Amino acid sequence: MSSLKINLKIVKHRSKGFNMEVKNLKLIARTEEDLRVVSAHLQDSIANVSDIANLEKNKIFLMQLNRFMWEDVEKGVFRKNKRIRTILKFENVIKVISKNINQLKQDKFLDFLTIETNRMPDNNYEMKIVFAGDSIIKVVSEVIEVTLDDQGDAWDTKNMPKHKVI
Repeated sequence: MSSLKINLKIVKHRSKGFNMEVKNLKLIARTEEDLRVVSAHLQDSIANVSDIANLEKNKIFLMQLNRFMWEDVEKGVFRKNKRIRTILKFENVIKVISKNINQLKQDKFLDFLTIETNRMPDNNYEMKIVFAGDSIIKVVSEVIEVTLDDQGDAWDTKNMPKHKVI
């Protein structure tokens, strides 16, 4: 059974003269199954290379993403498509390696696809954050301890991500 903890923070949102409460999402993943749920919520998120940080001394890897709020589209909560800033945090990190990401191009955007998890022979976890264009960030950690935490208010976006059906 999964140990995923969900905490919905209430954020007051003012819209055209009336108040409405919007629930910000906070997910805590401690198993591979939990991480699949976090990955699903991050589908079609966009990250700027400048919003990625590896805090080696603290053994923390952080990434800020603009998350497409699929949960609201599916529930019909909003009439418009929404995005929200979210923080993706990995703890107990041993090392971070990137592939096909030029860290000098701070203005480059990465399109999130998925997180793949693999338990290694030494019992550490290898978590690959996969982006479009074969860009990957590999995070190796002692345990799975990942948090997704929405920040602030959501905003309207004109475009809904589209996927080709093969």
